[in-house]
Amino acid sequence: MIDLKDISRIYQVGSERVYALNKANLHIDDGEFVSIIGPSGSGKSTLMNIIGCLDTADSGTYLLDGIPIEDYTENELAKIRNRKIGFVFQSFNLIPKLTAEENVELPLIYQKVPKAQRKERVAAALARVDLQKRAKHLPTELSGGQQQRVAIARAIATRPSLILADEPTGNLDSKTTVEIMDIFHELHEGGNTIVLITHDDDVAKQASRIVRIKDGQLTEVDP
Repeated sequence: MIDLKDISRIYQVGSERVYALNKANLHIDDGEFVSIIGPSGSGKSTLMNIIGCLDTADSGTYLLDGIPIEDYTENELAKIRNRKIGFVFQSFNLIPKLTAEENVELPLIYQKVPKAQRKERVAAALARVDLQKRAKHLPTELSGGQQQRVAIARAIATRPSLILADEPTGNLDSKTTVEIMDIFHELHEGGNTIVLITHDDDVAKQASRIVRIKDGQLTEVDP
């Protein structure tokens, strides 16, 4: 599904060129659960942005489903981001003025899914993360763990094949982290490909594969 070949991403900081990614290589098959672990500033988020088609590399090749990313038009990339990829972020990124169900519904509106079908899919997504009783609540009325559940429901409502999670447990306590990771395991067992970015060894070890990122380079960790 994902094939990165000699990917580099360089930022200009003053007079210095900083390599966020330095000829990084990564191959992820359909249906895998891979964690990418590294300290702050190691290039984790840059890598996720490139995999998620939110950013482009300065050099190297990214094949998504066997097709080079540069072969897609901007409209096609927008459709990929909206239909194929579900994003889950550390800070939840929920819209404060919308209820849980309205937040989950938003990407389906962008997809022009008919209203009746939207309602069904929103209800199913919230049920999957056990939040159907909090559907009418605003984010400020939910705990951190519940907000992350809403974010996961929003990510899966579009029925993506790939879920990208950037530090999804970073703002959560240990008990809630276990609950959120249980959801990711269920999604993986249901057929989703999951790429989880973290700085937490215990979280990383729950994936089928661990890839360590340091100084913009990737190395496979032996199981």
